[in-house]
Amino acid sequence: MNILLITSDQQHHNTIGRYNPEISTPNLDRLAEEGAYFDRAYCPNPTCTPTRASLITGQYPSQHGAWTLGTKLPESVPTVGDLLTGHGYETALVGKAHFQPVDSTEQYPSLEAYPVLQDLDFWRDFHGPFYGFSHVELARNHTDEPLVGQHYALWMEEKGLTDWRRYFREPTGTRQRTACSAWDIPEEYHYNAWIAERTNALLEQYSREEKPFFLWASFFDPHPDYVVPEPWYSMYDNREVTMPDPREDDPAALPPHFALARTPGSDFSAWRESGYFLHGMHSHDQDPETLKKYRRTYYGMISMMDKYIGKILDRVEALGLEDDALIVFTTDHGHFIGEHGLCAKGPFLYEDMIKIPLIVKGKGMRRGKCGALQSLVDFSPTILEALGLPVPRTMSGRSQYSVWRGDQESARDHIICEHHHEPTTVNLRTYVDERYKITVYMGRDYGEIFDLASDPGEHKNLWGDRDLRLALLQKYISAELVKEIMWMPRISNA
Repeated sequence: MNILLITSDQQHHNTIGRYNPEISTPNLDRLAEEGAYFDRAYCPNPTCTPTRASLITGQYPSQHGAWTLGTKLPESVPTVGDLLTGHGYETALVGKAHFQPVDSTEQYPSLEAYPVLQDLDFWRDFHGPFYGFSHVELARNHTDEPLVGQHYALWMEEKGLTDWRRYFREPTGTRQRTACSAWDIPEEYHYNAWIAERTNALLEQYSREEKPFFLWASFFDPHPDYVVPEPWYSMYDNREVTMPDPREDDPAALPPHFALARTPGSDFSAWRESGYFLHGMHSHDQDPETLKKYRRTYYGMISMMDKYIGKILDRVEALGLEDDALIVFTTDHGHFIGEHGLCAKGPFLYEDMIKIPLIVKGKGMRRGKCGALQSLVDFSPTILEALGLPVPRTMSGRSQYSVWRGDQESARDHIICEHHHEPTTVNLRTYVDERYKITVYMGRDYGEIFDLASDPGEHKNLWGDRDLRLALLQKYISAELVKEIMWMPRISNA
């Protein structure tokens, strides 16, 4: 069996057209129709680096080392790519990796840091190995950020776009634009086109050579800023989009940073012990019409990405790989556009932030919607079992293969989501079971409890219910103990 993993970046779970008629995603709809859609899938961390590292290691961020943005996944941590390479698989990643920071130190060097990030001579000769992937073609930017470089920049030059820098902001800030705008880059040079083209080239190569493969197509969108070429930018301008009403919440019943986030000009300096920027620890106050335009553009970014995901799915079909491939689509974490009065992401672990879309298609896999709890930390052990390979004791995720096949209704009764930004001031954990959800904060006597059955919108915090709180805390403590990695087997009595 071959493995094709397709991911987006920061995509809200309710953005698949088959289940949300406000958005158009015909290719993801097709994948969901022919496969299984898991509507209770979660990320192990609501930021990019930690979750992406968990995806390929089967470990939680507190275990593999890349616990927040600005950290790196140590190269010494075993990955699913390492294991598959050792069993004769071709392993490749095209697009965004984000396993390393854009700053580098002597102790923690990063290939994705300046100036190497934009040293095109280096990337012309470098294609791996990289975290278990024997072949990589990488880029790091979101939309037109000045981070652009690596293999994407080389591809644009090979296509004849030698002046590609004019379409991206300058590091000095001399080229300005708003956070929501049409991007003037021609669509044929957009990174979506690059990812689809290069993924399809590798599919053709592996098919021609009859080599088994694990191939990851990693798209950048719909991560903000909200920037996309026409006609996608204005695609939803005349369509109705549903906007949430944050007035249904009671900020007074929530931890203090929730109310601060919804207040203009709030001071979050007490949380910044390291001095680094903290995602979400700022005022989220936005004009309602601005939020509506953000949502419309966000949808446009997803619809454009869907077009190029379709090109990959079409190539799989044309090459006759459908019966031999397990195809997985997901994202790294969710997103806010006005939900609970919030924008983008931060230490607000509502379902909008930690629930994710997850679609699985393959011969012998179940079809239709499934409510079994899933975590992205389960991806690597699931893939290994699907390929008949042993799951190493270094992985704490659980194989979902029997659930994906429909042989078992569930493989876990809870998920845990971790979030660090500062070791003491922003350090929280969320435990979710079939009905309830509890979030605890290090060193704090406040927290959140939601009854997802009676209050799916998470408007009423039940933290004050002492009996419920104690019962859920006991469940959470047990879940933390279960997640411990005991990689050394016991081999004697002494």
